[in-house]
Amino acid sequence: MKKIMIQYLSDEIERLRYIDGKSDWIDLRSAEHVEMKKGEFKLIHLGIAMQLPDGYEAHIAPRSSTYKNFGIIQANSVGVVDESYCGPRDWFYFPAIAMRDTVIEVNDRICQFRIMEHQPKIEFEEVEALKGENRGGIGSTGKQ
Repeated sequence: MKKIMIQYLSDEIERLRYIDGKSDWIDLRSAEHVEMKKGEFKLIHLGIAMQLPDGYEAHIAPRSSTYKNFGIIQANSVGVVDESYCGPRDWFYFPAIAMRDTVIEVNDRICQFRIMEHQPKIEFEEVEALKGENRGGIGSTGKQ
């Protein structure tokens, strides 16, 4: 089991834990009261800083209910934080764009993360054509 050192901004936010034993993703919560008007951008403080193990990175994505509940989307679609982002002021934030007026309270679950090992080193080999079956391109199931 990997150990991750974590620093919390305040005692108000719930401590990190797996999502109710159903997933290996971990919820992240707003560490501040936020009011946003439609079209506004804000970095929402998530109240934590972590020191990830060497060779790992955190992938941060919105929860499936984030848009429905709060009307916000993540500006960068998915966030990637590597192990070099580990100082005492390297706090995690959620870059939000409000699609409608919204209010987010302290402890509202707005995103989730998991840690992943870095991609192994790869080498690209250029070829004239690939040898796999022609499935028909984007959106194709390979059936006519």
